[in-house]
Amino acid sequence: MSTFQAPRGTYDLIPPRSAKFLAVRDAISTPLKNSGYGYIETPGFENVELFARGVGESTDIVTKEMYAFETKGGDRLALRPEGTASVLRAALEANLHKAGNLPVKLWYSGSYYRYEKPQAGRYRHFSQVGAEAIGAEDPALDAELIILADQAYRSLGLTNFRILLNSLGDKECRPVYREALQGFLRDLDLDEDTRRRVEINPLRVLDDKRADVQKQLVGAPLLRDYLCDACKAYHEEVRALLTAAGVPFEDDEKLVRGLDYYTRTTFEFVHDGLGSQSAVGGGGRYDGLSEMIGGPALPSVGWALGVDRTVLALEAEGVELDLPEATSVYAVPLGEEARRVLFGVVTELRKAGVAADFSYGGKGLKGAMKNANRSGARYALVAGERDLSEGVVQLKDMESGEQQPVALDAVVARLRAELLG
Repeated sequence: MSTFQAPRGTYDLIPPRSAKFLAVRDAISTPLKNSGYGYIETPGFENVELFARGVGESTDIVTKEMYAFETKGGDRLALRPEGTASVLRAALEANLHKAGNLPVKLWYSGSYYRYEKPQAGRYRHFSQVGAEAIGAEDPALDAELIILADQAYRSLGLTNFRILLNSLGDKECRPVYREALQGFLRDLDLDEDTRRRVEINPLRVLDDKRADVQKQLVGAPLLRDYLCDACKAYHEEVRALLTAAGVPFEDDEKLVRGLDYYTRTTFEFVHDGLGSQSAVGGGGRYDGLSEMIGGPALPSVGWALGVDRTVLALEAEGVELDLPEATSVYAVPLGEEARRVLFGVVTELRKAGVAADFSYGGKGLKGAMKNANRSGARYALVAGERDLSEGVVQLKDMESGEQQPVALDAVVARLRAELLG
């Protein structure tokens, strides 16, 4: 037993389960790669102010959950709690928006950190795949991102998820709604923290999950009744494009999401098999974020999908992913000469694109064949001195148990044909 364990609220990804996580990341990113999104990777930590300004000083993420620290040089940094602010900062720093081809379409994958109470589906270290389309105000772009996420989930075999959709208005109509909502909320019986939030960002109160707060929110003003004509038309176009694409969604007038930067379109992917942590991903439009962090006006939209929660959703539905075996051929040498020869064969198989492994450590035949079984290999290659003197190796089909000699100089081509077609 090791002296050390993974910190509370974190996890290690180890085989064979780690293969699911890789498959999920690949499935989410594939539609993005096919739609003009280029890969971006940002540091695991950023200036604290980037998140305070971008995510919002009144959010739980900034006030309670962010891992912030001071460096030896006196810089105030934070482990990234989300991806959008970092990606936008990087795009602005690299002047990607000045290349003349807007929107700038980017996707990313990585680990994020929030100090939260650990529970199933909520970790202090978690993994996301995200996408951002920067520099264009177009309902087709909002619809595209929702469609691509839906496509990714369906490619994995998920069916029991729902898409919730809402509009948060813009700088023209939201202030009027904000004032009406504040008037309603000030009359409620709320704790001091929540009252402070009412004054800073009252929409966040709608996102409060506590039952005693939700009970009091019955009858609260609805944003849909305050949307300006431009926001109504924009939202209707997003809805029409999703409907035309055959992507089902549910209108959710209370959907706010937890970050201050969202405007107009906001959406969430929820899975009913995950209990209280039902959101597997979400996002929306954030037309003012660039200006909040010191950039020019760049209307943008994006999402992030949780890899951890997507894996939990797959397990909740009993979906078994069709994962390739880590090893297709396992070589078992008997004797020193066979060890050198089969090691060369394994190297050639790998060069040919065949997943191959080798019996290391000088095990006997029985122990080596046990390892071959455990590896999940379709074929075992066995050779001793007599085989080599005859110029052959024994090819054993691990499913049927049949074994036959194959010429040493033909075995790579034979296995390549058998396994790769």
